Amino acid sequence: MKKIRAFAAFWYDFVVGDDWRVACGVAGALFLTWAASSASLPSWWIVPVAVTIVLPVTLWHALRAERQSGGSAPARGGPHFPA
Repeated sequence: MKKIRAFAAFWYDFVVGDDWRVACGVAGALFLTWAASSASLPSWWIVPVAVTIVLPVTLWHALRAERQSGGSAPARGGPHFPA
C-alpha cells in the first residue's frame, strides 16, 4: 500500500506540480482538442491558444502571491535581466 501511495503522490506532483491552474488548463485544452477533432473540426489551434491564455494568468498569480507574501519581484538588471 505504501508503494501505491508513493506512486500516486509522484504522479499528482508531476501533473499538478506547483500550480493546479496549469494542469486544469492543459487538461481542458486536450479535452477541447479531442472534442473538436471528434467532430471533424480543425483543432490544431486549441493548444497554442490555451498556452497563450494560461501562461500569463499563472505568471500574474505567481507575481501577485510573491508581492503579497512580502517578497519582491525580480529586479531589472543583474545577470539574468540585463538593463
